[in-house]
Amino acid sequence: MKLNKYLQSMLYHWPAKVISLVFAVCIYLFIQYSTIGSRVVTIPLDVQLPSAYVASSLVPNSVEVQIRGNDDIIYLIDPNSIKASIDFSFVKREGIANAPVLLVYEENVFESGGISISANPSQYRILFTLQGVK
Repeated sequence: MKLNKYLQSMLYHWPAKVISLVFAVCIYLFIQYSTIGSRVVTIPLDVQLPSAYVASSLVPNSVEVQIRGNDDIIYLIDPNSIKASIDFSFVKREGIANAPVLLVYEENVFESGGISISANPSQYRILFTLQGVK
C-alpha cells in the first residue's frame, strides 16, 4: 500500500515536474556553455624533414593553437608548455606529402578538465624534390 502512495505522489502533477526538470537542464547547459571561451596563441613548430629530399614549398616555422575551455582557466595556461611538431621523415619519393601537426603538453597543465587544444591548420602539405634538382 505504501508503494502505491509513493507512486501516486510521483505521478501527481507530472507535467509540471517534467517541465521543471527540462528548464533546470536548459539553465544548467546555458551557464556551462556561456562560460566557455577560446584563446588563440602562436607557438613555434618543430619540423623534421627527410635527409634525401629538399622542401620546394614553404616550410612553416609556427602554428596557431586554439585553447578552448572555461574563461577563468584558459588564460592561466602558459603557451610555452605546449610543444608543436610535424614529422616528414617518412617521405620516400618526390611529390607532395601530408603530415599532421602533433601537439604535446605537460599533463598537469590540463588537470582541471574541460580544456581542449587544437592546431590550426591541423596538417601541412609540403612539396619535396630530390636534393640538387629544382
